[in-house]
Amino acid sequence: MNPTRILAVALTATLVAMGAAAPAAAQGDALRLAPGVTLSSFSVPGATGELITVDLTQPHLRVDLLHPGVVGARERISSMVDRQGAVIGVNGDFFNITESQHPGVPPTNSSNGPEVTEFRALKAAVPNSQRFGPAMAPGTSTRDVIGIDASGRARIGTLTLVGTVTTRDDHYPLAGLNQYALPQNSIGLFTSDWGEVSRQRAVCGSDTRRADPCTSDAAEVLVRHGRVVAVSDTPGAGAIARDELVLVGREAGAADLRKLTVGDPVSVHYRLTGEGIPFRFAVGAAPILRDGAVMPGVDAKTAATRTAAGISADGRRLYLVTLDGDAESGAGLTLAQLAELLAGFGAADGVNLDGGGSTTCAVRLPGSVDVTLCNHLPSGGAERPVANGIGVFVRHW
Repeated sequence: MNPTRILAVALTATLVAMGAAAPAAAQGDALRLAPGVTLSSFSVPGATGELITVDLTQPHLRVDLLHPGVVGARERISSMVDRQGAVIGVNGDFFNITESQHPGVPPTNSSNGPEVTEFRALKAAVPNSQRFGPAMAPGTSTRDVIGIDASGRARIGTLTLVGTVTTRDDHYPLAGLNQYALPQNSIGLFTSDWGEVSRQRAVCGSDTRRADPCTSDAAEVLVRHGRVVAVSDTPGAGAIARDELVLVGREAGAADLRKLTVGDPVSVHYRLTGEGIPFRFAVGAAPILRDGAVMPGVDAKTAATRTAAGISADGRRLYLVTLDGDAESGAGLTLAQLAELLAGFGAADGVNLDGGGSTTCAVRLPGSVDVTLCNHLPSGGAERPVANGIGVFVRHW
């Protein structure tokens, strides 16, 4: 049950301007979770939901990645909020939840896009052809993120992996970092941040279709302390130690890795790079709103339960939105309506996050040590474990 309703925060007649094509939102009185953080409920035709507003100028606030501890795992948002000590959080990027198109290949549970926490790159983006989720707007990609940069401002941008594998005899480009799908003819890197799940999914699908078969032309190399200790024709599974690296290649990338033998020196250097100030925190997201307008090509037909995030023009205010309702009923908002909703709340730019049964808002109410769900979950009532989320953290004030 929604805590804003538990606390009898009733909807008021306050109307938020939504732009010419959008209805007005009836917005409830805001519940103050901490200085600069408020939670309120709202209602628009076809949907009700929750709005979290974060004033990023407040020095005691921090927005960061909610994650299960490793990339290839899932955890409930309420559990991550509780374990990581956040005051409130919502679910994040779309993720690889099933592998029905590749029988026998376990799902990795990892997300489509990049993940960064405290300036540290946890993963890079899968190829556009291999992503999960609704169609992207023209000109966008799996490399798109929303996050907080080193100046403390919220920003939407892109993060591209740049890296090199260096052997005694050659240099090879690095095309993946802890991601569930690699481009054809490439080499990807898996580190201790990946977790224990199988790396086999990385060589499935193609540069044109996620459902294409897994390649049989693959290779895996285990590197420890900068030296090759094992070479295999099959991507493996199991935890990777902090002093180890695993390289997985497919097609031409596999042929390059097969040139290595036990004892050969190997070094790997990589970074996620983008325009502007580096991101301190970032998570994959699909842009739908730019400069206060719905982006061309954003879907205006399919309504669904959604999670979204928006930022003010100066990057000093973050808006997190979850919708209530049944993910399978057709209720909810289209992506175009969602963009208009964000604009009405004050966002200049905004993104769509994972929705449907993943949509979750979890909060630690003032004076309570317990974490409660803020939104009405889709029918069935069970909170879905997800790959990551966006959390708001508050120092003592």
